[in-house]
Amino acid sequence: MTMPSTGAPAGAFAALGLPAPLVAAVADQGFTTPTDIQAASIPALLDGRDVTGVARTGTGKTAAFGLPLLASLDPNLAAVQALVLTPTRELAMQVAAGIEALATHMPRVSVLPVYGGAPFWQQQRALAAGAQVVVGTPGRLMDHLKRETLRLDDLRFVVLDEADEMLRMGFVDDVDTILSGAPVNRQTALFSATMPAPIRRVAQRHMRDPLDVTVAGDTTTAAGVTHAFAVVPFRERAEALARTLLAAGADGAIVFVRTKAACDDVAATLARHGIRAAVLNGDVAQTDRERIVRRLREGGVDVLVATDVAARGLDVDRIELVVNFDAPQDTETYVHRVGRTGRAERTGRAITFLSPRERYLVRQIEKATGAHLVENPPPSPGDVFTHRARHALTGVAPRMALPRVHDYRAAVAAYAAEHGIDVTDVAAALLASAAGDDGTWAPPPPQAPRASRPVRERVPASPRRSEPRRPRRGASGTPYRIAVGHRHGARPANIVAALTAAGRVDGSAIGRIDIRDTHSLVEIMGDLDAPTRRRMALARIVGRPTRLERDQGH
Repeated sequence: MTMPSTGAPAGAFAALGLPAPLVAAVADQGFTTPTDIQAASIPALLDGRDVTGVARTGTGKTAAFGLPLLASLDPNLAAVQALVLTPTRELAMQVAAGIEALATHMPRVSVLPVYGGAPFWQQQRALAAGAQVVVGTPGRLMDHLKRETLRLDDLRFVVLDEADEMLRMGFVDDVDTILSGAPVNRQTALFSATMPAPIRRVAQRHMRDPLDVTVAGDTTTAAGVTHAFAVVPFRERAEALARTLLAAGADGAIVFVRTKAACDDVAATLARHGIRAAVLNGDVAQTDRERIVRRLREGGVDVLVATDVAARGLDVDRIELVVNFDAPQDTETYVHRVGRTGRAERTGRAITFLSPRERYLVRQIEKATGAHLVENPPPSPGDVFTHRARHALTGVAPRMALPRVHDYRAAVAAYAAEHGIDVTDVAAALLASAAGDDGTWAPPPPQAPRASRPVRERVPASPRRSEPRRPRRGASGTPYRIAVGHRHGARPANIVAALTAAGRVDGSAIGRIDIRDTHSLVEIMGDLDAPTRRRMALARIVGRPTRLERDQGH
């Protein structure tokens, strides 16, 4: 049976049959009218039905299953009675906090989030103390089941939240194992943004005549967000991103990439440009994640390079810019990413990088979201210099009101007179230096209109040389060899961080990085004196000394 969304008001929460403590908790949070997914799911779950719900994030799914889940509990029984499975630790924490808020008027109910990256013994102690609701990731739940620190004998209610994400992350076998070990007479709810065939098969195996509830999600974006796109070949994308961030003047930004490896590569490029960036992906430990998010909120980090899964549940008002370094896989992902900016009635910007073949996505996003995407090419180095110069000039008026300006005016006038140049030219040169413009960059010449190509007679191509090309050595820097590679877990980001810190050099001094199995080749600009080389050689990357030395090409 399928119950589609009607979009009509569903009445008050009290009319859904919820117990008085839960109605009071809902009122405490200021909710008056159930969402479509809540109005359709809550009565069925209260009646003991199994439910599969198809609804996107942000439609009120936590309350849709959390309220009936709490209504099913016996507060006097100190044992696990409800289990919620989530794909990520961020979502586990978010859902646990939501259920805990709904249990405000049920003082004997304990809610416990269980996920990897947190101390196992603390979770074991809380389970032994009688937690009744456990919200966790499949991997850590399996650990507790294997060690018998989690028992499901008294389980009454099971929820699979974001089931399609668990499928994508490879957790379906663990979910099967957990559900197979749960009591047969339990109640089960499954919620998912989509319902692919493997998830449907899980429902058929482990659920009893479920009621299917389908709710159309809101695919609109915040009104205060402007949308743009740029067509950038992938090989040019990292540098284009750096220029975009440098010229944007945003207070804080999130860059979305598709893979964990891309996080490190992009962050390394940003570090070379002096941009304070941090990485957030599935490899980041929970304590580190909390520290990174706190630094982002407080201004210690300006740019977060993140994967979609790692950014779930992230809520930072400071974000003014979202950059889709890799195109989103679907329009819902676009809405989810762009939703990180334009919060609390603030304005925000979203920029999406596309390859020439991905231009068709613009129309898809516009049609699905109602947003208008304007094509803006990435800023040039000249645009970056102009932005920096304008930023530098904003401090002129305040500084002129402070002491000793006349001393510097005299110094500028004396220099101009000594060299026979105009004072304005001196000021312009100083401003260029402040903007980082050393004069080596020149704007490309304007392109002439394309003429029609003459038809040429085909000439047989000369045979290619069979010998491999030798890489150019020393073209823009000196190659060095370090004694860490893929086998040791080396990544571009930690190589750049270690060498710049030890050598006391700017990130722009680090050029191309080629990570091999047991070692890496790093191109370093300029000449390194002996003390700098020694400091870099003693630097440690992933716990190992770099043993930096000039690469001899063998």
